[in-house]
Amino acid sequence: MGARKKTCTIYVGKVPVGGGHSISVQSMTKTDTRDVKATVKQIKGLEKAGCEIIRLAVPDMDAAKALGKIKKSVNIPMIADIHFDWRLALEAIKQGVDGLRINPGNIGAGWKVKEVVAGAKDKGLPIRIGVNAGSLDKKLLAKYGHPTPQALVESAAGHINILEGLKFRDIKVSLKASNVPTTVEAYRLFSRKFKYPLHVGISEAGLPSTGIIKSAVGIGILLSEGIGDTIRVSLTAEPVEEIRVAYGILSALGLRKRGAEIISCPTCGRCNINLKGLAAKVESKLKLIDKPVTVAVMGCIVNGPGEAREADFGIAGGKGRGILFKKGKIIKTVKEDRLLEELIKEIEGRCDSKPS
Repeated sequence: MGARKKTCTIYVGKVPVGGGHSISVQSMTKTDTRDVKATVKQIKGLEKAGCEIIRLAVPDMDAAKALGKIKKSVNIPMIADIHFDWRLALEAIKQGVDGLRINPGNIGAGWKVKEVVAGAKDKGLPIRIGVNAGSLDKKLLAKYGHPTPQALVESAAGHINILEGLKFRDIKVSLKASNVPTTVEAYRLFSRKFKYPLHVGISEAGLPSTGIIKSAVGIGILLSEGIGDTIRVSLTAEPVEEIRVAYGILSALGLRKRGAEIISCPTCGRCNINLKGLAAKVESKLKLIDKPVTVAVMGCIVNGPGEAREADFGIAGGKGRGILFKKGKIIKTVKEDRLLEELIKEIEGRCDSKPS
């Protein structure tokens, strides 16, 4: 693991981003923001899953005016995602959001940018410059031929210059593409030139079957190099799945732990139980656990405890019976049909949140 890159600290609500603080996990609502009830319900579910910052699309004034009602009903910081219309940004600020995602170079006249920046300054709100390969300026595309890492960085630099020219520095930056190598290189280049905190992710990663892989590789590479202060996994799926995957990436890198991490073997000819089914049941039972715990589900009582000795708890099956172990040491032998029950009992004594 590379040393964490030094970046400035900004605050999204009460959540610190950058400056060596914990890498925060965020998502974006997939409801119509104008539907306050549905949006609040989705955010509440995300809060429960561990989401720390939530972004909401603001396509029109009705959506902007709904932000205040939503804000009163949720507990995590809200970022308004604005494209082009400076009036929507001003209304979002009025409604009490905790940050803006808007590219100043896309707003239009300089006086419009000044008004948005003045509003953000007055409320102490950060602005995220969100550069995306799919919406690069035509001049940059003409210069570079296609969305290269250099084009993404130049785009971000242009927006930064506008904000710095107005003496505004509560800035966070993202440089996203759906192509993993392009994204990784863009963040590398940017981190060598600037100290602003970075929001890391792979844009339009796709369905979970492929999107999880792309996100884990791209985000994982960057975080392993010390690049990144907050992350979002972008999937064509329910947003709660994005949170689960994000924490999985952080956990795999040893950066943050939350909830249950399941270790299970791929099975072989020595396996005499339905390990896939058992592991799925364990994962389902532990999905509401908040406290970090590592649980091993192994198919062989000969090698299971040894191979999973670092797990907090574990079970390994045999013919009609199995063993329950803790930190690699066997604590009891139980009938196969009681393995799950006995495991959950042990974990309940360790964790604050009871399994479902």
